[in-house]
Amino acid sequence: MKVDTILPLDLALVPDAARRIEALGYDGAVTPETGHDPFLAHVLAAEHTERIGLGTAVAIAFPRSPMAVAQIAWDLQKLSQGRFHVGLGTQVKGHIVRRYGMDWHPPGPRLREYVQMMRAVWDSWQNGTRPSFEGQYYRYTLTSPFFNPGPIDHPTIPIHISAINPYNCRLVGEVCDGIKLHGFNTPKYLREVILPNIHAGAKKAGRDPKAIEVCGLGFVITGKTEEEVEKAKGPVRQQLSFYASTRTYRPVLDIEGWGDLNEELFALSLEGKWQDMATRVTDDMLQEFAVIGTYDEIIPMIKERSAGVIDRVNFNIPVRTPEDEERLKSMIKELQAG
Repeated sequence: MKVDTILPLDLALVPDAARRIEALGYDGAVTPETGHDPFLAHVLAAEHTERIGLGTAVAIAFPRSPMAVAQIAWDLQKLSQGRFHVGLGTQVKGHIVRRYGMDWHPPGPRLREYVQMMRAVWDSWQNGTRPSFEGQYYRYTLTSPFFNPGPIDHPTIPIHISAINPYNCRLVGEVCDGIKLHGFNTPKYLREVILPNIHAGAKKAGRDPKAIEVCGLGFVITGKTEEEVEKAKGPVRQQLSFYASTRTYRPVLDIEGWGDLNEELFALSLEGKWQDMATRVTDDMLQEFAVIGTYDEIIPMIKERSAGVIDRVNFNIPVRTPEDEERLKSMIKELQAG
């Protein structure tokens, strides 16, 4: 199993953080798209590291054209000498329309074309293939030497997508190199919905599902002591309640028998009662959505939940002392040995 961590999005912090991540023994560093661009940090990370993989987890696809993402990924792949991968997500309608100011179209079919067009762009740059991709949402039929960056040494750039509904999980199996598991996910939903649909998509495309990288584990709640663990539960309850209030994610609750909670939390969110929402997340729910234990307990628990299913996990603990640093290095090695 490989172990990743989050790269800071404050560009001033990236060089030192990237070097430290590599020195700790991590396999990779990824960036989310929150308050900052998820690609820029990797320019600095690629410059200041030699070994770790780099990628977005995830960049929101639809505010950007496939050409724009293909271009920045091509440059980052060249700079990192083959260490970059693209992780894409769709986001929900409200954010695409009201936050990004973009039009909304059916996200699954649109994302399929997005991936296909990116690959068509890269093929034309690497092999001189005539641009001839035409879909319902995107087309790539024009290029010229002036706009062609030319071939690179590592032209095969993996594409991962974040997927939670059956259609997008099948899409992973059909056309992608990996899946970025959403944090709002349970082992039951993973076993009964996500993995079977990935396998169905792979079978349809004549691909080996084992070649598709499964990345992510969900929430990890840990600390040196039981008291620290209890304190760490609060922020996770808050985040889970936010996800559980989103109607798009109701199927995850339904499969666990908690579907009615979605309507209750949605109503509370409209009233701005964020603290009240967190109190609705029970201990039983925490146990399904998170791996919970002290530093001495957590690594075997992560390995048990990941065994035979997860290829890459995100893991980190606060490092304030040299002892903390040595502990983290040891924990990373233990996970990698699993």
